[in-house]
Amino acid sequence: MVRKAVIPAAGLGTRFLPVTKAQPKEMLPIIDTPTIQYVVQEAVDSGIEDILIISGKGKRAIEDHFDRLTELEILLKSKEDRKSYHEIRRIGEMANIHFIRQKELNGLGDAIRYARQHTSNEPFVVLLGDTIIDSVIPVTQHLIDVYNQYRQSVIAVEEVAPEKVERYGIIAGTKISNSIWKVEDLIEKPKKDESPSNLAIAGRYILTPEIFNALDQTGSGKNNEIQLTDALKLLLKREDVFAYKIEGKRYDIGNKLDYMKTFVEFGLKRKEFSSDFREFLKDIISAGPGKNRNIKK
Repeated sequence: MVRKAVIPAAGLGTRFLPVTKAQPKEMLPIIDTPTIQYVVQEAVDSGIEDILIISGKGKRAIEDHFDRLTELEILLKSKEDRKSYHEIRRIGEMANIHFIRQKELNGLGDAIRYARQHTSNEPFVVLLGDTIIDSVIPVTQHLIDVYNQYRQSVIAVEEVAPEKVERYGIIAGTKISNSIWKVEDLIEKPKKDESPSNLAIAGRYILTPEIFNALDQTGSGKNNEIQLTDALKLLLKREDVFAYKIEGKRYDIGNKLDYMKTFVEFGLKRKEFSSDFREFLKDIISAGPGKNRNIKK
């Protein structure tokens, strides 16, 4: 049974400087909700309420966000702002969230090692703290279903355009069903003509406890860091690993352009202002950059 989740969120977010000099990248808002709150919500919606966040220096804002703020609750209650009051209370009570700091930034694989004691020799979910997946049924729930069927590690993957495989870790494997593959190899950022597939690792995993032994035996890889993909390649030699092709859309808040695209798409989904926002975007596009526009107030 999968009961625990681990969310790595220790990176410096250098591609978002200067805003990430004093603010964690995972706290960048999508409209009015921090990115990492969407990630925690996915775990909670999948029935997991025991969550460990691997943070680092300068990440205190994440801890504060998921803590109770009694003074704010009292203020909202006194103003009879029930909607905001209940939302703030919900954030502070949505899960049992624990924190541990990655003392040195030695890669995703090293960050996962910090979860060894918390996961207590159980399988666990890993959700990257800067990746949102919008789907009807949470991707984490699908991964749990696959794990319950095979009792082995499961990697979420998505189909990407062939010209984009060089940006991702790619799996090679045997197709078992429309959405499940038995993984045979993992290749980090292969060239287009050397890629075994167009199935890219999508920032969600269920890992068995054996991953920690694999991580202990994984040397430094790209950027002189412990790479989770390298550990998974070792794990493949010891036990089966499966891949699940996600249903839904993945939003990687990894660079400024993708962040802006995500912000716009989520803005268009918000009922309270989607219509006005859509008209605003149409007006900008029709007028062209730097032109005067007749914007409705």
